[in-house]
Amino acid sequence: MNIPIRKMPLHRKILLALVLGAIFGALFNISKYKLDITYRQATEQKSATIETWERIDFFRSDQAAPVASFGKEDQLKLLQWYRGLENKEKQSLIARVTWGDGRTEIRFTEVQSIEKVKTIAVVIRPIGTLFIRLLMFIAIPLVLASLIVGAASLGDIRKVGRIGGKTLALYMVTTAVAITIGLVMANIIKPGFRLSAESSEKLMTEFQPDIRAKIQQKTAISMIDTIINIVPQNPINALASGDMLPIVFFAVMVGLTLTLVRKEKSDPVVSFFDGFSDTMIQMVHLVMKIAPFGVFALISATVGEFGFDILQTLLWYAVTLIIGFVLHLLIVYSSIVKFLGRMNPLKFFRGLREAMLIAFSSSSSAATLPVNMECCEKNLGIPKQITSFVLPLGATINMDGTAMYQGVATAFIAQVYGHDLTIAEQLTVVLTATLASIGTAPVPGVGLIMLIIVLRSVNVPEEGIALILGIDRILDMCRTVLNITGDAACATAIARTEGVLGEPSAEAISS
Repeated sequence: MNIPIRKMPLHRKILLALVLGAIFGALFNISKYKLDITYRQATEQKSATIETWERIDFFRSDQAAPVASFGKEDQLKLLQWYRGLENKEKQSLIARVTWGDGRTEIRFTEVQSIEKVKTIAVVIRPIGTLFIRLLMFIAIPLVLASLIVGAASLGDIRKVGRIGGKTLALYMVTTAVAITIGLVMANIIKPGFRLSAESSEKLMTEFQPDIRAKIQQKTAISMIDTIINIVPQNPINALASGDMLPIVFFAVMVGLTLTLVRKEKSDPVVSFFDGFSDTMIQMVHLVMKIAPFGVFALISATVGEFGFDILQTLLWYAVTLIIGFVLHLLIVYSSIVKFLGRMNPLKFFRGLREAMLIAFSSSSSAATLPVNMECCEKNLGIPKQITSFVLPLGATINMDGTAMYQGVATAFIAQVYGHDLTIAEQLTVVLTATLASIGTAPVPGVGLIMLIIVLRSVNVPEEGIALILGIDRILDMCRTVLNITGDAACATAIARTEGVLGEPSAEAISS
C-alpha cells in the first residue's frame, strides 16, 4: 500500500531519512586520498586540491632534510601530525609533492592549513546541528517546568522519597547488569585477541594524538563531591550551564515547597509552570517537523566523514558491543517492562520508536530528553509527575549503554596489550564503571573521558583509547539508544508500582 510522504507517520519519515542519509553519506564520502592545502605565495594566499599523489615531504625553510614524509595511504596520519604542530611551525613549512606519475614539484610554501576535501554529505551537517540545538534548548526549560508541577502534584515528601529511592535502585541495578553482560561477551568473544598487531599499531599511530589532551585531564570519582554538587550554590547558574542534577534538585524543592504555601498563592505558580510545560511540549512538536531533515544531515555527515572502513578493522569489538546492547535491550528491558511495568514489550518499543531514532541520530541523551518525555506520556501512558522526575534523572545518571561500552572497551584494550583481566579486576571494572556512569554528561563523546577512570582503576594503559577512537562515534549512536530506552523502561516500572500507569494511546498502538 502506497502511503504519501506527507501522511506518513513521523517515525517512518525519520527511519526513511536515516536510511537515505546513510546511502547519501556512502555515495559522497570523504576521499581517503584528496587533500585541500592552503598556502601563501609571496603576499597572496592560495589554495589547491591535490589527488593522485604518491608522497608528500615536508621541509623547514632552513633545513635540507624533510622533517616528515607521508605516503598516499597516510592521509589521516599526515593530518594528525599537522594538527599537532604549533602555528609558527606550520607557517614555516614547505610541502613537496610527488605525483603518481613520478613527477616531483615543490608547490606549496608557507603552508597555512591542510584538510580533507569536504563533500556535500559533510557540508550539510549544520542542518543536523541546528536540529540538535533546537532540542537541547527545549530540554532544560521543559525539565524545570515539568518537574516543579510534578513534585507539587505529588504533595508529599515521603512519596518523592519513595519514588526517588525506587528510581535510583533500579538505575544502579540495570547499570551493573549492563556492564556484567558486556564483560561476559568480551570474555566469550575476546575481541582484543582477534586484532592483528599490524592493525593495532596503525590505529595507535593514527589516533593517539587525539587522546593526549583527554589523558592529561584530571579525572577521579568522588561520591561525596557528586552528592554535594547536587545542591547548587546558584540555581540560575545551574540552569545556564545545563547541569541536570542540580536542576532536578532545585525543581523538586520548589515543587515540594509549593505544597506548603497557601493554596491561593501556590495555585497561580503551579498553573504558570503547567502552562509553560505545555508550551514546551508544543515546541517539541514544531521542532519534530524538521526531524527527518536533521536526521538525514546527521547520518549522511557521519557516514560521509567516517565511512564503514573502520568497521572492518574493529569488527569483533563492534560485534561484541552490539550483541551486548541487543541482549540488554531485549532481555533486561523487556523483563522490566513485562514483569514490573506489566506492559507488552512490543507496545513499549513501538511507543518509544521516535525517541530511539532521534537518540541514534543525535548521540545525545539530553537532546533526546524532550522527545523521550513526549513518547512516554503520549504513547506509554506514563503521567507527567513520573516522567518529569524519572527521565531527567535518568538522562544524567542512568547510562547503561555508556557503562557497557566502558566495560567492553576496557576488556578489549587489556586484551590487545596481552592482559586478560582477572575476576577481581572485572569486579573493579563493574564497580568503577557504575560509579563513573553517574558522572557522565548526556552529550556526545564524553564517555571517553569516563573510560580513562575505568582504565586507571585496573592499570590498563590509557593510550589504548586510540584503538577504539575511530569507531567511537558510530557506537556512541548505538549506546545512546540503550541509555534512553533504559530511562523509559524504568519510568514504566515506577509508574506501575505507584499505580498511576495509564494505557498507551490508540494512535501509538495502531500506527
